[in-house]
Amino acid sequence: MKKDIKTIIDKLKKMHGKPRCELNFSNPLELTIATILSAQCTDERVNRVTIKLFKKYRTLKDYIDVPIEKLEEDIRPTGFYRNKAKSIKNIATEIQTRFGGKVPDDIDAFATVKGIGRKSANMIVGLAYGKPAVIVDTHVIRLTQRIGLTTNEDPEKIEQGIKKIVPEDMWTAFSLLMILHGRYICKARAPECPRCLLQKECDYRSGGEKNA
Repeated sequence: MKKDIKTIIDKLKKMHGKPRCELNFSNPLELTIATILSAQCTDERVNRVTIKLFKKYRTLKDYIDVPIEKLEEDIRPTGFYRNKAKSIKNIATEIQTRFGGKVPDDIDAFATVKGIGRKSANMIVGLAYGKPAVIVDTHVIRLTQRIGLTTNEDPEKIEQGIKKIVPEDMWTAFSLLMILHGRYICKARAPECPRCLLQKECDYRSGGEKNA
């Protein structure tokens, strides 16, 4: 069955309101740091950490120069703080040396930075620079499969598939709405189908998901 993307987007908006990222940031560097910290951590907890962190560390040089043990302590509440501190320092150094100290606004180029990857590059460039971007995180992978928008498992193939069926000016908004939907209604273990407005559009609800 061909899916009506406009209807899906309209219903997602009715459920979740304006497309939004729940990480707090005011510039591309802050979003980059918050994105790294958000791995295996809630946005709420990241925001509690970054409200102090972003006052203390304002530039790439601040992250490059700080002793890693000190950075680890500052981000400890987000979990996996040793790996995250190492990633932050590596990313800051690479942005400085390869991109002249400016967080890249090109998705393909940013995705080559070690510790970033394509999902994070799409998110940061899409939100910080306002460029069309398809953010394929675990929620988007799960929901596109459940709804029946893809049969792919590979994030890059899912990204390309979404680009074919969603208008370019809605790529970022669609991604954010899907993330919100996966976070609050179409949860991994216990999707709240009775609350969902996408029941008519969803293969999972109609028993069409192969792993349901």
